[in-house]
Amino acid sequence: MAIIHKKKIPFPICKRLRSYLYEQEREKPLPISYGDLTRYDSSFALYDSRGNDSLWETVLFPDSEGRQVQQALKEVYSILTADGDVSVIEHLFVERIDICIYGNTRPFRIRVVNRINDNFDYFYIKNADASRIYGLELEHILSPNRINYLVSDNTLVEEHIAGIPGDQFIEYYMNGPDINEIRLAKEFVKFNERTFVRLLGDMHSNNFVIDITPDFEETHYRIRAIDFDQQSFEGKRTVYMPQYFKQNNPIIELGIKLMTPETVRQYQREEQSLIASRIKSSRYRLKDLIDCMISDTISKPRHIKTLKTEMAEYYGDDRFLQCGNMGEIVKTSLRMLLEKDRLRK
Repeated sequence: MAIIHKKKIPFPICKRLRSYLYEQEREKPLPISYGDLTRYDSSFALYDSRGNDSLWETVLFPDSEGRQVQQALKEVYSILTADGDVSVIEHLFVERIDICIYGNTRPFRIRVVNRINDNFDYFYIKNADASRIYGLELEHILSPNRINYLVSDNTLVEEHIAGIPGDQFIEYYMNGPDINEIRLAKEFVKFNERTFVRLLGDMHSNNFVIDITPDFEETHYRIRAIDFDQQSFEGKRTVYMPQYFKQNNPIIELGIKLMTPETVRQYQREEQSLIASRIKSSRYRLKDLIDCMISDTISKPRHIKTLKTEMAEYYGDDRFLQCGNMGEIVKTSLRMLLEKDRLRK
């Protein structure tokens, strides 16, 4: 069982990572910062559609500041979604600004609404944390999902990742008559492989969403991480494998019921091959990112020592023991995946 006992400490963005972000056009000036939003006047609890406490609070600003804050947030939205084309925000207004006081980064969630058709969207403003940025970049490069985010000084802006929160999916959807159990179990195996190979931790059901796509014959599922704070920080190998979180047990039990060990290995190999293809197609960008990780401090020495030992034991490969930091452990993990992919061809 995987358990994280303490909140992860945030890490600052180093000079080399800042240069990488600038080269990838992730670093852009913004009209408002995370610190500006913390100067709200009051707040009240926000409840979901079922009347449960959402663990978010809606914040209010004085009228004199509220209009300026709303205009700045609309401009941020235009930069995030349309490269600064302000024509896209002509009919938008900021309906709500929420804060999650329990999150590591105490993120703000912004709800923007089109006044013509009531269509809405969200985006997030957070304290920038190097771990999270490495996680976002690795997700963008190595997963089937594209990630849109921006950094300005110590402020991080992220798009909303749509999907049904994993915990809600397990509680309200898994026993439905239309659930395709084998496809869901297959996707979880692939998700488990993606997170472990690139060492993204803490993927219990609260930290991922499930995107459901109906097809003309079947239903497809895509599990997407939404929390990247635990990228390559913890020392226990099981923290990086969603199969060891008890919150995910209902999906895991489906896999045990419906799949043989050989089937699981087949799906793992499929995902490994896809990741290998993404590595090859983005090799230079990935190399620059891993070089940043290797030169950076994103974990504690005792975590590095524990993880490289456990990875060496798990794979039976002493190359992990030569790693001096988390970046080198991730690099070794990806290198092993490429080697296995070449041997299969």
